[in-house]
Amino acid sequence: MLLFFTLGLLIHFVFFASIFDIYFTSPLVHGMTPQFTPLPPPARRLVLFVADGLRADALYKLDENGNSRAPFIRNIIMHEGSWGISHTRVPTESRPGHVALIAGFYEDVSAVAKGWKENPVEFDSLFNESKYTWSWGSPDILPMFAKGASGDHVYTYSYDAKREDFGAQDATKLDMWVFDNVKDFFHRARNNQSLFSKINEEKIVFFLHLLGIDTNGHAHRPSSRDYKDNIKKVDDGVKEIVSMFNHFYGNDGKTTFIFTSDHGMTDWGSHGAGHPSETLTPLVTWGAGIKYPQRVLAQQFDDAFLKEWRLENWKRLDVNQGILPVDYLNNTDLFKAESMFTNAVQILEQFKVKMTQKKEVTLPFLFTPFKLLSDSKQFNILRKARSYIKHRKFDKVVSLCKELIHLALKGLSYYHTYDRFFLGVNVVIGFVGWISYASLLIIKSHSNLIKGVSKEVKKPSHLLPCSFVAIGILVAFFLLIQACPWTYYVYGLLPVPIWYAVLREFQVIQDLVASVLTYPLSHFVGYLLAFTLGIEVLVLSFFYRYMLTAGLTAFAAWPFLTRLWTRAKVTSLSWTFFSLLLAVFPLMPVVGRKPDISLVMGAGLLVLLLSLCVVTSLMKRKDGFIKEELLVHLLQVLSTVLSMYVVYSTQSSLLRKQGLPLMNQIISWATLASSLVVPLLSSPVLFQRLFSILLSLMSTYLLLSTGYEALFPLVLSCLMFVWINIEQETLQQSGVCCKQKLTSIQFSYNIDITQFRQLYLDDIRRAFFLVFFLVTAFFGTGNIASINSFDLASVYCFLTVFSPFVMGALMMWKILIPFVLVMCAFEAVQLTTQLSSKSLFLIVLVISDIMALHFFFLVKDYGSWLDIGTSISHYVIVMSMTIFLVFLNGLAQLLTTKKLRLCGKPKSHFM
Repeated sequence: MLLFFTLGLLIHFVFFASIFDIYFTSPLVHGMTPQFTPLPPPARRLVLFVADGLRADALYKLDENGNSRAPFIRNIIMHEGSWGISHTRVPTESRPGHVALIAGFYEDVSAVAKGWKENPVEFDSLFNESKYTWSWGSPDILPMFAKGASGDHVYTYSYDAKREDFGAQDATKLDMWVFDNVKDFFHRARNNQSLFSKINEEKIVFFLHLLGIDTNGHAHRPSSRDYKDNIKKVDDGVKEIVSMFNHFYGNDGKTTFIFTSDHGMTDWGSHGAGHPSETLTPLVTWGAGIKYPQRVLAQQFDDAFLKEWRLENWKRLDVNQGILPVDYLNNTDLFKAESMFTNAVQILEQFKVKMTQKKEVTLPFLFTPFKLLSDSKQFNILRKARSYIKHRKFDKVVSLCKELIHLALKGLSYYHTYDRFFLGVNVVIGFVGWISYASLLIIKSHSNLIKGVSKEVKKPSHLLPCSFVAIGILVAFFLLIQACPWTYYVYGLLPVPIWYAVLREFQVIQDLVASVLTYPLSHFVGYLLAFTLGIEVLVLSFFYRYMLTAGLTAFAAWPFLTRLWTRAKVTSLSWTFFSLLLAVFPLMPVVGRKPDISLVMGAGLLVLLLSLCVVTSLMKRKDGFIKEELLVHLLQVLSTVLSMYVVYSTQSSLLRKQGLPLMNQIISWATLASSLVVPLLSSPVLFQRLFSILLSLMSTYLLLSTGYEALFPLVLSCLMFVWINIEQETLQQSGVCCKQKLTSIQFSYNIDITQFRQLYLDDIRRAFFLVFFLVTAFFGTGNIASINSFDLASVYCFLTVFSPFVMGALMMWKILIPFVLVMCAFEAVQLTTQLSSKSLFLIVLVISDIMALHFFFLVKDYGSWLDIGTSISHYVIVMSMTIFLVFLNGLAQLLTTKKLRLCGKPKSHFM
């Protein structure tokens, strides 16, 4: 069985990784011939201001007094340059946004594994193509462009990463540091002949990355005075820098200025998903080669922003990050036409290289070219474009080149996803085979379903293994002659041994069919419909959280639809009450809520009250309560009190802009470190150990909470305690075994396997309950498929200096705490119902895999980027949950069965 779980884990890792090969491969193409516009550029230098985290409406909208928060930028819009909205794409993070702005393509999604910091693949950028680039700003952004540059012509100047503190007194200091260092740089240049000559060259770029707005947005929300004041200070700083540039270069008219943002920010101070507040960023540009403001009478847009911002009479020019905005250029029609033609030829070169690469590794009779852009069509479009340029029909050139770019991009996408269907079919075949094999194993080894109908086992034939060996050789040869990557061999060959294992159990399949035929058809159809409905509710809950509420409401009614109500009224009423109470949480707002520390304090007080009741109850029992265990409980109560104090004092300190107190930080990390150790000191008696686990994990959860979610683990745990009791009642009702006294049951590492029973039909319901509770634990207080539902304020008791991996790990642990509570309760259910953890876990595995197969078919590669990202996230979440269950099951066993002692003294009791 250990071998089975090991192989199962490896297979799930393969299925998990497959989504990255199918959907998350790098779109970049290398090996093109460089293309350049033959005409000289209008500017000698570019100054790029990127105000990190600046929303379009925050810049353009007037304040309550009718004044602009950025008067200098507003004046540029009305008198000197062009403006519009730059549309970003998911994920709305700093690195992808900067790559789109500076490198001209949407980020390779594999960069997420690098924390958006390093270059997972080589890419070219504006900085690399410049003669020299000087950049100032965040150490998280600047190094990636310097690292990717060829040569030593990209210079970076960054402040210490510790300055990126969300609890700092004034985050605008980050932007002031940039402005001050740029001024000092030009002051030094006047006295340094070598530097002076460099900054007077052509093709030079100055990049100013301004992080203060983003930092203030995370810490105080975009509606705060801090965020808005930061915009004013950035506007003042830009004004000073522009004046300095004009003075330094003698107003030579050869400088182009661009002011924009990498992404926006939600009202609750996060970004990463596809909400308009995240994807709509400002774009204002002026100087050499840029059109002057264009007055218009009316403009057609699908939004009401122009009127809201009082800019309806100034022409708005929207762009997508990474695409050449020709409408912004103030140059001759010939220059625009040549620029567009060059851009089209560049993208066409990528298309040709991609097509050649795919053609070389595909058998001729299997290769299907992209028909919309054949060689003849390419030749005709390029010939027409050159003819139009020759006859000065520049508008037709631009239109024709846009058509060519559109077709070339579609062709690039076609060849980039060329193998997607082949890989998808292999993964689905493997998935179905694995689910079938796991189901057969359950029926064969852990149930009585086929006993009594078994026939004489036939001598195995050599035909079956020989056939599958031949199939494997054919698949490997087919992949070999096409020079496929090694991962293709994994996806292509994995289904072969899986289906061999399935067909080896042909006798079991025959017995299963014979057994099923003995059941009344109505019963079989009813069970099948109930199982299918349950799976669909679980799948729909990923899209609609209120489905969890519907499911929990159905759970609440369950005792009244059976004989449980007549046998255990108190237990049934408790089950109904806590099911309905837990059903409230999926209806609560996921994001956009303000921190409410009073709810966190309330949750802490409820934990203390519950602790008092439990300890008092235990001390009154006849078998007593040893000093060591009482000390452990008192230690956990103290930990809860300290957590409440840290949450309150940290919130107060941050509101006063005094940062995170060191003592609070020490207490928080100590509480986190001890939360998995202290429960091991408690009694192994079932309810005492579970309560100790709850106390320890709640202390950590309080530190990671900002509002109502602090109550969630408490309500969930109460329902889990009732679940353990109600399963005892169902077991007695079914007559499987005699009811045991729960207060006498202890968790034990060495369990007598002779006490395990076979699976019954009701055990499928138990496994379904577990999966449903796990999904509820996952989505009960938020939908983490959406990146922007994370609130960085959750980790402020532990750290306020930006650290994506540490912050991400803390938020992940916050998500996993309810998981651990459910899995520990599941350990108790298995123990009290005398079920093998392996048998019940197999059913859970099958249910999870059926859900994963659902989401595999629901993965999209069309529609909005939010829809595409969410569909992929759902599959990744279910697969991760299946893999995590193995580790969480091990953690739950450790927390429930392991016993540590403070000292070796003999036990003494309180009677």
